[in-house]
Amino acid sequence: MTKVAIIGGSGIYNLEGVETVEDYLIETPFGMPSGNIKKLMVENTHFYFIARHGEGHKISPSEINFRANIYALKTLGVDTVISISAVGSLKEEHRPGDFVLVNQFIDWTKGIRARTFFDNGVVGHVSVAEPVNLVLREIIKKSLEKTDVNHALGGAYLCIEGPQFSTKAESNIYRSFDADVIGMTNVPEAFLAKEAGMAYATVAMVTDYDCWKDEHCTVDEIMKVMKENYKSASKLIKNLIPTLSESPLIFQAENKHAIMTNPALVSPEQEKIIQTLLN
Repeated sequence: MTKVAIIGGSGIYNLEGVETVEDYLIETPFGMPSGNIKKLMVENTHFYFIARHGEGHKISPSEINFRANIYALKTLGVDTVISISAVGSLKEEHRPGDFVLVNQFIDWTKGIRARTFFDNGVVGHVSVAEPVNLVLREIIKKSLEKTDVNHALGGAYLCIEGPQFSTKAESNIYRSFDADVIGMTNVPEAFLAKEAGMAYATVAMVTDYDCWKDEHCTVDEIMKVMKENYKSASKLIKNLIPTLSESPLIFQAENKHAIMTNPALVSPEQEKIIQTLLN
């Protein structure tokens, strides 16, 4: 049975038709997650949810405890993670209000985020050549096709540190990378999900054209688009969650042979972490 979690904005659990069933407060070896993990129900189907910025949007992108968020979900048995994220568009064809189902990430953060579970005496390597589970992405696409939400399949998500938006010069550099959208939160989240043996996919909700386009866009205007995007996300979730319940996602976790460190040198605390991630 697929256990699904959505990581996104705090507006998700206030969406029409979504009911809160239970709250979990989980402390991890990496500290506390962004907040309580909620067990929600839609169309008689359960899924988990965590607001990555905390309730009330109080945690800056650089301050998110990505490791704790992913680890806490893993302890609940979650094997499938869907990120619902607000992004800026770096291409004309991705318009505000559109959803982009990316398949790649470019890490343009500043190196201040803890980005691996394998440290402090344990070395592990997991491929992130394909950070998005393409089967999961296809299921999301089919669910979007049942709605009126404009969407695009494929593309690269460029992750910057934030919380500031780009300068125009930076925005044009990112466009030269052929990146499709820009955000502040999906790295290292996507990579940690791979280390935890989870299937991960991103639904990138376009709010604006970053600043490369000669259109001034205020934060207030972006928030108005975000509000409409959450209505679109509600349509998606109502289709997607029951679909994943009826047709469980089958995939091969890529972390099973990740650990390089001699087991005799691994502390009991680290062994517990490893077993949680690999199970």
